[in-house]
Amino acid sequence: MVYAALVETKRLEVAKASGKLNIMWQAPVFAVLGCGDVFTAIGILEFFYDQSPNGMKSMGTALSQLAVAAGSYLNSALLSTVAVATTRGGSPGWIPDNLNEGHLDYFFSMMASLSLVNLVYFLLCSIRFRGNNTAS
Repeated sequence: MVYAALVETKRLEVAKASGKLNIMWQAPVFAVLGCGDVFTAIGILEFFYDQSPNGMKSMGTALSQLAVAAGSYLNSALLSTVAVATTRGGSPGWIPDNLNEGHLDYFFSMMASLSLVNLVYFLLCSIRFRGNNTAS
């Protein structure tokens, strides 16, 4: 997300100078996020399956997908909240219809900060996690 914020900052500078930035500058962001989604999906599915009791393996698998869906809804709510909160006072906000008038880079920076907080919380939880040692 930090790279995405930097690319967006550069894109805004180029757009203000009436230029165009090659779309391939965004390719690394999509590649990293895509790989992250793949590895996360596999990891979360494996975790929920392994930590579920024997009679509830399919329930664990379903809950893993429910967790991903809840995260998507939370992300949509966050995006809407940021859009509403930043358009007060007549300003175009961070995420207007014309992205050249907004600051999508601020949103990416905020998401990078939230990801860092999430990483710290994950590390704290994973250090304390003992797991189900009897899972088969």
